[in-house]
Amino acid sequence: MENKRIVVKVGTSTLTYENGKLNYRTIESLCKVLSDLQNKGEQIMLVSSGAIGVGMGKTGLVKRPSETKKKQALAAIGQCELMFMYDKFFGEYNHSVAQILLTRYAVETEQKRQNIINTIDELLSMNIIPIINENDTVAIDELEGNNFGDNDMLSAIVASLVNADRLIILTDIDGLYDSNPRANPDAKKITTVDKITPEILAMAAGSGSNRGTGGMLTKLQAAEYATSRGVICHVINGSNPKSLYEILDGKNKGTVFLAKP
Repeated sequence: MENKRIVVKVGTSTLTYENGKLNYRTIESLCKVLSDLQNKGEQIMLVSSGAIGVGMGKTGLVKRPSETKKKQALAAIGQCELMFMYDKFFGEYNHSVAQILLTRYAVETEQKRQNIINTIDELLSMNIIPIINENDTVAIDELEGNNFGDNDMLSAIVASLVNADRLIILTDIDGLYDSNPRANPDAKKITTVDKITPEILAMAAGSGSNRGTGGMLTKLQAAEYATSRGVICHVINGSNPKSLYEILDGKNKGTVFLAKP
């Protein structure tokens, strides 16, 4: 069986607790599962948010600042800690990682896109796990709320660039609901989406957590981008990374967005 290319996106709300401190239990489990999948022969790429959230935790801030320059500084602090953490946890399972920091300008021309593809292809051929994030220190678009959306769209762009088989977005909710499950206890989860319609988009409510910038709407936009380019997309709760095994075994966890032919 041909090895699969899998892009996993993890958000700030999955990587950290409400107080901004790192959730080592979830992070360690995620690194273990991804290492195991890599051992199995899958080609794993991790798109990781969290630099600002980790920076907040390291500096003792409990509320995300509004000033762009402060968010840039927190991203610089947090990115260092984030990669140190990934290097440590993946290293415990005998896997090496590489950092790739991107901005939207890195994909604006065919040559720039090809440079990214070449780098990722080479890392995968070396059995190294690429860890991709937006370069928040120099690219302020996401910090001001108008770029990749807590890396949801970035993960879809990466999945498309590398011809991934599937994109799996880990978040703090069990999938797409017909209304906000935090406000409506009778909200029903939608397990399969064939096509992202205006009605589906209207179901996305909320703007994300205090520590992140994404919400369900950015995940739907990412799913629409990925599926329109032939990539199956899943949105699942990231609190138990072992759910990744079930998805790859063909079980329907969270919400699956089917790829368009």
